[in-house]
Amino acid sequence: MSLNVESPVVSTASAPQPLRLIDDTGHAVTDDAGGFTLPDPGTLLGLYRQMVIARRFDVQVTALTRQGRLATYPSALGQEACEIAAVASLDPGDWLFPTYRDSIALLTRGVKPEHILASFRGEWHSGYDQYEHRIAPQATPLATQALHAVGLATASKLKRDSTVALTLLGDGATSEGDAHEAFNFAAVWQAPVVFVVQNNQFAISVPLDKQMHCRTIADKAIGYGMPGYYVDGNDVAAMYAVTSAAVDRARAGGGPTLVEGLTYRMEAHTNSDDPSRYRSADDVDVWRRRDPIERLDIYLVSIGALSDQERAGIRDEAEDLATATRECMTLPVQVDPLELFDHVYAAPRTALSEQRAFLAAELAEHAALAEHAALAAQPAPITPSVSTPSGAHA
Repeated sequence: MSLNVESPVVSTASAPQPLRLIDDTGHAVTDDAGGFTLPDPGTLLGLYRQMVIARRFDVQVTALTRQGRLATYPSALGQEACEIAAVASLDPGDWLFPTYRDSIALLTRGVKPEHILASFRGEWHSGYDQYEHRIAPQATPLATQALHAVGLATASKLKRDSTVALTLLGDGATSEGDAHEAFNFAAVWQAPVVFVVQNNQFAISVPLDKQMHCRTIADKAIGYGMPGYYVDGNDVAAMYAVTSAAVDRARAGGGPTLVEGLTYRMEAHTNSDDPSRYRSADDVDVWRRRDPIERLDIYLVSIGALSDQERAGIRDEAEDLATATRECMTLPVQVDPLELFDHVYAAPRTALSEQRAFLAAELAEHAALAEHAALAAQPAPITPSVSTPSGAHA
C-alpha cells in the first residue's frame, strides 16, 4: 500500500501585502503603515552602514569557505535588513538568541570575526563570551534557541528587571515543535521576548507552501494570543520600526510579539547545497532587484542623508574588516585537546578528572614518540677527518 497521501494544495486566502515604509524603488510609502513611521535619517544612515559592512563580511567569509579555510558557512546575503534591524532594536543589556545563519547579527553586536568563525572553523562550539556580548551560542538545531529565549525572558520577568530576549528564527524552524512550545509558553506567561522570523522561503530545499497552509507565519500569532506582524523583510526601516516597538512593548510588560520578515536567501543553504535543484535563477533575479541595501541607498540619497564621500567611507570601512577577516583566518589554529574537560562541570568530577589525566598521559606519550622519531630522522653528524703528516707516528 502506498504511503503517499500528498494532495494538491488549494489556497482559500491570498497573503496580504507586507508592511513597508520604503518600497522596492527606494521611495517612502505614503499608504497607511499600521501606525508605524519612518525612523529619522541618522538612524537610517546607521542601519545602512551596518548592512554594508555586514554584507562585505558575509561575502568575504563565503569566499574563504570556498577556498577551504572554513568547514562550512551559512550565508545571510539578502537578509541583512532583518538581522541588522533586530540587533539595532535591542539595548546593550538585552539578550540575542541567534541561529547558525545569523553571523552578521553577531558582528553587528560587536563580536570579533575570529570569534564568530571559530565554530565554523572547528575550533570551538562558540568562540565568544556569551555574557560579555549578551548573545547565546548560535543554535544549529532548529528552534531550540526559542525555548532558551523564553526561559531567560521569564526569569527576567520574575526578577523584575528590564531585560528583553530576542530570538531569530527561520521559516522552517516555525514548523518545529520547539517553536510552538516557545510561542505558547511566552504568551501564557507574558514573557518579555520577541520572535523575529526571517522567512527566506526555503527550509533548505522545502518551499514555504510545502511547510504550512496558513497565509503568513505572522498569522500563527493569533492562535497563541500575541501580536503578529507581517513585514517586508528587505525594508530595514519597517523591520526596525516594528521590531523596536515589539521590544519596547515587551520591556513595558506587554508580553511577546511575533515579527515575520519576508525576505529571500540569495546564496545556497550552505556551501554543500545546490539551490539550482529546487529554485530557478529567474526567482533569484526578482529578489536581487529588491536588494535591501540598494533600496535604502536610493532613499538616503533622495533626502540628502548620504553623499558619495560618506558611501565611499563606509565601503572603505567594510573593506578594512574584510582584510582583517582574511588575515585572522590565515593564522594557525591553536587547539588544546585538554580543553574538552574544562567547561563540562562547574566543579571537577572524579570520573572526568580521571579521563583528563588519561588523555594527558596519552598526549605526552605521543609527543615523546614524535620527538624521538624526529631525532632519529636527523642525519648523523659528520666527523671531520684529520690528515697525518707523512712520516709522523700515530
